[in-house]
Amino acid sequence: MKRGQFISVEGIEGVGKSSNIEALVKHLEDAEIEVLTTREPGGTPVAEDIRKLLKDRGDEPIPEIAELLMMFAARSLNVCNVILPALEAGKWVICDRFSDSSRAYQGGGRGLPMQMIDSLAEWVHGDVNPDLVILLDTPVDVGMARISSRGAPDRIESEKHEFFERVRECYLDLAIREPERFVVIDANRSLREVQDDIGLLIQQLISNNSP
Repeated sequence: MKRGQFISVEGIEGVGKSSNIEALVKHLEDAEIEVLTTREPGGTPVAEDIRKLLKDRGDEPIPEIAELLMMFAARSLNVCNVILPALEAGKWVICDRFSDSSRAYQGGGRGLPMQMIDSLAEWVHGDVNPDLVILLDTPVDVGMARISSRGAPDRIESEKHEFFERVRECYLDLAIREPERFVVIDANRSLREVQDDIGLLIQQLISNNSP
């Protein structure tokens, strides 16, 4: 059986990942492609527990290295128990964030060494990497304004503006260095315009993977 395609959707808070993932899934289902969606951190019961710990604004501070290791622990569960079995069954997998999030947030945002993050990625998921990374990009001010109506921010959403500027810059640097993996989509437009671009991108990907 032909292995399915693995797509991750990345971006800072407020770029519209959830809405655009829904549109992406619909394009694939309309093409009669079996698709599975998951998210990071999360995707399995234990990984979702780790997600809650990472998002919760508790009294105990989480050191930067602990945050990184927790992210990859959740990722290991997601890859082994959800992503890889689905790909091997021929399904396409859409993941809301993957290891590039760790590079952007813990590397770019927190300042942890990129070599350390890359080594963890190699150790945890080896050759299970996205075939395509869709980077939804918007200015930090725009993203923060969009999430302000969601209610109380979680631990990561509570970071300062400068943190998210570093995260965004790291994402864009990754996209420049790896154009064969990344497609950057301007998310500072109407949802319809963004989804039209995603539709065209997915049509091309389906065409490229047709027998």
